[in-house]
Amino acid sequence: MILVAGLGCRRGCSVEELHALLRETLAEARVEEGALTALASSDAKALEAGLRSLAQRLKLPLELLPAQRLAPYESRLSVVSERVRQASGSAGVAEAAALALVEDLAERPARLLLPKRRSANATCALAWAPVTE
Repeated sequence: MILVAGLGCRRGCSVEELHALLRETLAEARVEEGALTALASSDAKALEAGLRSLAQRLKLPLELLPAQRLAPYESRLSVVSERVRQASGSAGVAEAAALALVEDLAERPARLLLPKRRSANATCALAWAPVTE
């Protein structure tokens, strides 16, 4: 299984807050942290130290996707946000980034395992696809 956590955050969000939200999201989905394949976000978040620190802490790749890669997933988002669109160029970051990266890695349709969850300054969603042998 390919499992990706999509993450969005406000400027300056701490690695501690991001990691706590990720742990809560994984627990709700009943998935171990070690099952994650990668983390994904918008390239608008490229300067966010918290995201980069989380990827280093978990020893996972962090893929930062451009808005044009996230845009096709708008119809699959649980919430479309004009505020997020203005900030990142995409109507949603966490869900769209997770879905897009899973589909890139699996070369097949992805599904949300868990839609976007929130903390005070971050969002997290889980997407997955099976791996074929």
